[in-house]
Amino acid sequence: MQWALDKIHIYGPEALFVLLMLGIVGLPVPDETLLVFCGFQIGKGEMPMIETWIFALCGSWCGISLSYTIGRTFGVGVVHRFGKRLHLTEERLQEVQRWFDRIGHWALFAGYYIAGLRHFTAITAGISKLRFRIFVAYAWSGGLLWVTTFLTLGYFLGDKWQEIGESIHRYGVYALVIVAIGALWYYLRLRRSSKWPAVRK
Repeated sequence: MQWALDKIHIYGPEALFVLLMLGIVGLPVPDETLLVFCGFQIGKGEMPMIETWIFALCGSWCGISLSYTIGRTFGVGVVHRFGKRLHLTEERLQEVQRWFDRIGHWALFAGYYIAGLRHFTAITAGISKLRFRIFVAYAWSGGLLWVTTFLTLGYFLGDKWQEIGESIHRYGVYALVIVAIGALWYYLRLRRSSKWPAVRK
């Protein structure tokens, strides 16, 4: 992780943009930890608040959109072509596909909070030929909340940023279970309500 922090120290928000984009695509980058660190740096006055937030947001949007494009362009063949590089396996992709089928487009929103799985939801959306405007509505809004949440955490955590940030990255899957359950409940509630028709592809 130190190499990533060094890049941010040298290049600032621009490095955060590149690192988040690569991390969300599937490369081994501790995304949440970097966001918490940058929030801490904002609190110290070492990084500009608005510029850092914009670069982080754009990095997350570009990364998730690239994953969607890979899935839409290469289909299931993406597992065979890029599997080892992006930590993709057919079993994990099928698992996310079932999750995607159960809670629909909300998987894109909630998927940000599962380190190592968010790119699967985007690739699955691409393979499913989900319309890009629908993808953007759910995935980009999820990215907006994700970036803002972890930058804010770092801002208020102070010197404890590293301990908390690493714990979040390591155990974020548990938080994601809570988010997924909430998203599933909300989705089912919308499906049952005649006032809120299901979003179509």
